[in-house]
Amino acid sequence: MRIEVRQGRAIGPHIGDLARLRTEVFRAFPYLYEGSPGYEESYLATYARSDESLFVLAFDGETVVGASTGVPMSEETEAFKAPFRTGGWNPERIFYFGESVLLPAWRGRGIGVRFFEEREAHARRPGRFDHCCFCAVERPQDHPLRPADYVPLAAFWNRRGYVHRPELRTEFSWRDVGEEAETAKPMSFWMKDISRC
Repeated sequence: MRIEVRQGRAIGPHIGDLARLRTEVFRAFPYLYEGSPGYEESYLATYARSDESLFVLAFDGETVVGASTGVPMSEETEAFKAPFRTGGWNPERIFYFGESVLLPAWRGRGIGVRFFEEREAHARRPGRFDHCCFCAVERPQDHPLRPADYVPLAAFWNRRGYVHRPELRTEFSWRDVGEEAETAKPMSFWMKDISRC
């Protein structure tokens, strides 16, 4: 297992790998995302066009088994920025973490921690970001597809110094596994102050 870091256009050769990972990993609860590689490649191309984007890749041999991304919030879509503007935050001072996806066989080996460490280090380098953040989908406790052994990631995020900011909310639409049409999903943000670290 090795970890490699790429920025901007350097991710080009791995767009297909990342699209595959997102489609596979996000099918599981709580996302239940019925994605397509074509859409994922288009989404990831947006990150690849940013000179300040970050891709942290986990390899087993030559196979990408995990990835984590980030980009300045100012380069994200309005759906991401609007809750912060409304709440009095400056998106120019926030670095956004897109996602962390890791195949199940490689979990529990510290790779998730490494994903956070690499993204936070990247966000600190320019000296102009005060906070890192990411958003997570909210599913009801009694969701019918919630596995009996599901363990929420909130405790892990808290240990990494992230605080849930439920007042910072947005919605995104996608088609759940087994559904015919897209529906809006509530999402809320988690934040960490990196200005004093």
